[in-house]
Order: sequence, then structure tokens, then C-alpha cells
Amino acid sequence: MADQPLDKKSYKKLGARHKARRRAVDLLFEAEARDIDPAELIAERVTLALRDDAVAPVNPYTRVLVEGVADDLDRVDGTIESYLQDWALSRLPAVDRAILRVAVWELFHANDVPPVVAVDEAVELAKELSTDDSPSFINGVLGRVVEVAPQVRAAAAATRSTAAPTVSDDEA
Repeated sequence: MADQPLDKKSYKKLGARHKARRRAVDLLFEAEARDIDPAELIAERVTLALRDDAVAPVNPYTRVLVEGVADDLDRVDGTIESYLQDWALSRLPAVDRAILRVAVWELFHANDVPPVVAVDEAVELAKELSTDDSPSFINGVLGRVVEVAPQVRAAAAATRSTAAPTVSDDEA
């Protein structure tokens, strides 16, 4: 039995990025339940892990996800809301909101994550953490977001390049 390879789904659930996404969903869920800024919560957890050896350190990718969602929450939530059909974001289960927020942020900002991976991971998290209907619902919403993600990424890249300071020939 030990010599048999793990199936694809089992392997994925053991991956560091999958665990980081799951922890990010947990932290976003907690921040919303406690009505605190997710960036404050992640900073609190990082500090706690540094002070207490019994507390697991926060995965750097978890921190990237939570801080990224917190920084871009209005756009992420606006995007999700615009693709919900006959639903309001506030009516979704809180865990589904957290899963969608992580996935949409990855679709918009994580250039090293292929869109299919971001969607698949969100669906897997919904299977693990939410209702029986949530995986297909989340897949449907993200399937529509995937269509606009390249334009959002391009616009963000253009904004970064125009906002970046340049050195003129006189200063060089």
C-alpha cells in the first residue's frame, strides 16, 4: 500500500499551497465573524507564532492571500457580487464568501497560479468546508470571473508600470 502513488486529489490536499489557501479561508472567515480587518488578524497570528513555539507559524502564502484580499476587498467583493445571479454577497454562507475572495484575488493577482488551479482549489475547499451545493455554485461564479481576469491583470500591470518611479537621463 505504501508503494502505491497517491491519487491526484489526495496529493493536492497535502500540498503546501492547498494548506495555505485553507488557512487563508479560515482566517478570512474568522476576521469577518469577529468584524476585524483581515490584515490585523494575520499580523496578530504572525506575532503570536513568533512569541509562542506551540503556535504553528503562518505560511508566507497564507499571509500573501489574506493581506492581498484585505487590500483589494472592495474590488474582489464587487467582482463576486457582479457575477452572482439573483443573490447578494451577504446572503452567501460566510465560508463561501471567504473561498470566493481567495480565488478571485488569485485570479486577479497571482501570476504564478494558472486560472484553472485557482478555480479547482476553490472548488476543492468548498467540498471540504461548505455545503453540498457550494462546489458547483463556486465553480459557476469563478467560471465567469475567469473570463475577465486577464483584463484585470493587464490593467493592474499597466497601473503598476505607470506608477513606478523612473530615472531620467539627467538623474542617472
